Amino acid sequence: MADDLDQSDEAVLGDTRHVRVASTQPDPAPQADEDSPAPMALPWLCCLAFVVGIVTGLGAVIFRGLIGFVHNVLFLGQFSFAYDASIFTPAAPWGAFVILVPVVGGLAVTWIVSNFAPEAKGHGVPEVMDAIYYKRGVIRPVVAVVKSIASALAIGSGAAVGREGPIIQIGSALGSTLGQIMRMTPGQRITLVAAGAGAGIAATFNTPIGGVLFATELMMPEISVNTFLPVAIATGTATFVGRLFFGAMPAFFVPQQLGAMPNQLGSAVTLILYALLGVVAGVAATLLVRTLHWAEDAFDRVPGRYFRHALGMLMVGVTMYLLWRNAGHYYIEGVGYATIQATLYGQLQGGAFLLMLAVFKMLATSISLGSGSSGGVFSPSLFIGATLGASFASLISMVWPGAPVSAPAFAMVGMGAMVGGGTGAAMTAVAMIFEMTRDYDIVLPMIIAVAFSLGVRRMLSRESIYTLKLVRRGHPIPTALHANMFLVQNAAQVMETDVFVLDADTPFRDMLARSEGVPFRHVVVTKEQEIYGVLRINTGLRRAVSQGEADITLGVLAQRNFIVVRENEVAFSVITRLWKQHAVMAVVVGGQEGHDPTRVLGVIAKEHIADSVASSIRIFPG
Repeated sequence: MADDLDQSDEAVLGDTRHVRVASTQPDPAPQADEDSPAPMALPWLCCLAFVVGIVTGLGAVIFRGLIGFVHNVLFLGQFSFAYDASIFTPAAPWGAFVILVPVVGGLAVTWIVSNFAPEAKGHGVPEVMDAIYYKRGVIRPVVAVVKSIASALAIGSGAAVGREGPIIQIGSALGSTLGQIMRMTPGQRITLVAAGAGAGIAATFNTPIGGVLFATELMMPEISVNTFLPVAIATGTATFVGRLFFGAMPAFFVPQQLGAMPNQLGSAVTLILYALLGVVAGVAATLLVRTLHWAEDAFDRVPGRYFRHALGMLMVGVTMYLLWRNAGHYYIEGVGYATIQATLYGQLQGGAFLLMLAVFKMLATSISLGSGSSGGVFSPSLFIGATLGASFASLISMVWPGAPVSAPAFAMVGMGAMVGGGTGAAMTAVAMIFEMTRDYDIVLPMIIAVAFSLGVRRMLSRESIYTLKLVRRGHPIPTALHANMFLVQNAAQVMETDVFVLDADTPFRDMLARSEGVPFRHVVVTKEQEIYGVLRINTGLRRAVSQGEADITLGVLAQRNFIVVRENEVAFSVITRLWKQHAVMAVVVGGQEGHDPTRVLGVIAKEHIADSVASSIRIFPG
């Protein structure tokens, strides 16, 4: 007969264990096994986060030095680490053969990634998120080294990618490695991974607030003092280390008289124009998300990983060379900070030309990453946003002479709107652009534009540039963080009360006859006034008993792996005990007075917990 029972209703036979409900002491928890180490004390975790911050900050310095070395060797034929990405690269001595520079770098990237760490391919952030949500925060240590070298070769040789994605993956790999060496829970290891990610982006852009918000918005599944403190410590430490080498100046300089938002009634019109820019940026962010994945699909159909990447880099090299021949600079090569800086200072004129640069950068970034390069999408998003914003302002000025618009201000807002829309990290975008430029007047229009951009992108594409790749892999990522509001409920609020309490000697068929017409699904089985077991009634069990022994009793069918909880015990405690003791059900009992028998109030099964979770999440749908 047992073969006919559902797995959830499989009877435990011959067990005479009694659970006395008079005791208020919880059952002893099982000993922690190798997969469930004891949590590390928060002060020690913060010390490890401090180490992660130092190492990640130094890693950012070394990484930028590698980029400079590769760039100087391949573009200028010079052995030097000095490289300022905010200054346009002079003409290469190779003439037209500069087209092959990205190809050479691409072939080297393909060899390194293919042979040592395939997960180092691409823009890095999705791999970190995948490790957090699906691999318990485990990232192979070799990823940090391979990602550094591969991305330095890619960016230095002209691939149209950013340097923030690699340093995020590098910092995360360092945090994960430390979390694997030291004994800690998977949640604490994930915290160190998020700390490494925030530290990496903070050290790269000199944006400590943005680094913390980036880790909070995109990397941390849970936010509390235990997770926020390590992230904040790592991010602040990495920023300090970065400033020791790169200085405390902002990543970009802006004109003193920006004119972002004059304090007058007419500024309402300007605010509307910023909102329209947000809509345009939202559409552009959707195009970037789609174009990147279209390019990946297209290049996947090209045979041979070396030929595939060489073909993509050749296309980037040709575009780069044509821009140099016709416009005087390579513009789209590398991180593109020189173009961003020139746009912010109004040195690049012409709405059509700026729009062309935005389109070319979007295509070059998609081709670079789609064909197999290694680098980030944050810097390309800044480039596209800046040129798109300045182009939008130029168009407004052409249609409406004397319009209250400032091209540099719209370029800055475009940067934030593009980043916020494409990545889904709205707070990070606002904070980072402010920290990169140190211009407070830009914050208000930035908030408006980022909100519209994110809203439009969510309408056109639910997934961001980070999450779409994981969804296509079958690894969806939550789009919202929810407080565990169901955990504050007590057992009496979660339990089901339609329960029969019957003696173990009661035949199963008698119970069905006595309960005919009464809705119930669970039975608490007692023996000598003690709770003996639990039983879930379903169609499978009814069918199995009807085909088996006629007088089988509830005591034989009862499941013995249950726990007893008090009505005022919080849901968190109930869930923890159910999990630790591998119990199928919790029996909720009321208070006992004198020698009165214990009152069974209800039961809590896994579906009741799921219903409670769903009802709490429904308050704030994601």
